Amino acid sequence: MTSLVLTLIGDDRPGLVSAVSTPVEQVGGSWQRSELTRLAGKFAGVVLVEVPDDAVTELARRLAAVEELHVQVEQAGTPPATAATWRLDLLGADRPGIVAEISRALAEHGVGIDELATEVREAPMAGSPLFEVAARLSMPADADVDVVREALERLADELMVDLTLGEDAIEG
Repeated sequence: MTSLVLTLIGDDRPGLVSAVSTPVEQVGGSWQRSELTRLAGKFAGVVLVEVPDDAVTELARRLAAVEELHVQVEQAGTPPATAATWRLDLLGADRPGIVAEISRALAEHGVGIDELATEVREAPMAGSPLFEVAARLSMPADADVDVVREALERLADELMVDLTLGEDAIEG
């Protein structure tokens, strides 16, 4: 079996998940994991599938025929070894640059971002929008977690946001 990562984007309409999952099934493949969403009228996602080795080309051909949806097919890579999975939560007044600054600080310490969810929402009784981040991080085996935590806490103070970092028990 070959593991493939499918990236999808197109105008949202009913039936898009079926339009992608049906060809996977038709070539004898298995849908393993996905993150799919509708965002600003677009449908987008990432899907991990396993297909028989001799079905990769046929699956790519079938997915290319799905109307109004751009699907890219790539062979899955090997994830880097990590010592632990951590969770980062952030909440503060919305302003440009929060994701750029947090992701830069993590990259400087060799910390990978496995999952990232962000949202701007109205603050109750405050009137200004809040920016919220939930991220799942991969700490490299040689990372000094205290140094990473201190760097993030300094940055949180500069950004005037609440940030928590803790070990995540989720297997992944």
